Amino acid sequence: MIDGKKRPNGWSWWYLLFVAQYAVTLWPPLYNRADPYLFGIPFFYWSQLAFVFAGATLTAIVYFMTEE
Repeated sequence: MIDGKKRPNGWSWWYLLFVAQYAVTLWPPLYNRADPYLFGIPFFYWSQLAFVFAGATLTAIVYFMTEE
């Protein structure tokens, strides 16, 4: 106990956002193609970059929603 408050058990439903994030990136048939192009860059490459930004955003959301 800290200041008379119970510590949380470490689990939150917000962590399921990480499962969604990894499920998409670990299933290459979803993004393993060249079309559509964005500024001449094939879909495979710019989708990977989009996954990086989406992952950072989801991580920030989980962090701020689970911080005490």
